[in-house]
Amino acid sequence: CSGHNGTIYNYHAKTLNESYTVNFSDLKGYTFQYAELNALHEQMKPLGLTILGFPCNQFGKQEPGQPHEILPGLKHVRPGNGFVPNFPLFEKGDVNGKDEQEVFTFLKVRRCLFGDLLGDPARLFWGPIKLSDIKWNFEKFLVGPDGKPVMRWHPSVSVSEVKADIHKHLIQLYTQQL
Repeated sequence: CSGHNGTIYNYHAKTLNESYTVNFSDLKGYTFQYAELNALHEQMKPLGLTILGFPCNQFGKQEPGQPHEILPGLKHVRPGNGFVPNFPLFEKGDVNGKDEQEVFTFLKVRRCLFGDLLGDPARLFWGPIKLSDIKWNFEKFLVGPDGKPVMRWHPSVSVSEVKADIHKHLIQLYTQQL
């Protein structure tokens, strides 16, 4: 997959709770998208990793709330138990289809994931459906310090595997710089 030039630093998104726009160029370093990774964010932030969360209602209508309901929903319902993200959450939007946010168009074109079926079409709420589409909630992307996507993980990949892959990538980058 190719076609979109540039880097993630050409994009921006509006925050969920404070209604201001973040230019991704202000977050240079490693950028990773996932919604429940406080521990990973805490552990890897000193290495330059920033996790970004993007609520979406396209997968089984699992995020139906209005913007002001999303944070309380995370805290009290899913995952609940007082969970509060320690990383930026952006406004709810589409990650697939004709109204997808531009940053996801960029990420998907640069890091395609092939071979997985999309699942039950009755639970997918966008069109047209493409092979490069995000498959389900909690699909993850790693963007390098140069702003270019490096890795993409299916939603079923465990956090420990993602962390190991990130560590391998960081070691590879470090050894290349020596």
